[in-house]
Amino acid sequence: MKIYVASSWRNEQQQGVIDALRDAGHEVYDFKNPREGDHVFKWSEIDLEWESWGPIEYLDALIHPIAEAGYGSDFDAMQWADAFVGVHPFGRSASMKMGWAVGQGKKTVLILADAEPELMVKMFDHIVTSVEEAVDVLKGE
Repeated sequence: MKIYVASSWRNEQQQGVIDALRDAGHEVYDFKNPREGDHVFKWSEIDLEWESWGPIEYLDALIHPIAEAGYGSDFDAMQWADAFVGVHPFGRSASMKMGWAVGQGKKTVLILADAEPELMVKMFDHIVTSVEEAVDVLKGE
């Protein structure tokens, strides 16, 4: 199965989830290490002071060629995937990706961590508490 792992750059469990899914025989997209030829995106590539942007700088950055390439790489991978695994906790982008996957009818699995409760996770096909459970759920898909 082709899987997109949605998480945060700061989530230390993300790489272990990718490794476990690959060990289980799945093709897995890793936004930190995308497929050859794809672009790894970081706002700091556009401006080292990105964290101090206001709305105008942010809007300008969204149309920067580096942002366009990063978006294209990620969105192509999202379309490629059969299933999405969210590794909680994650931020806004991963939340949007998981919601998009639900809307597209793709299989969704959330690996829930000790985090603030969020009601809308009920839309995901499966909510589990470990990568082992996620692997088991995807085995039957």
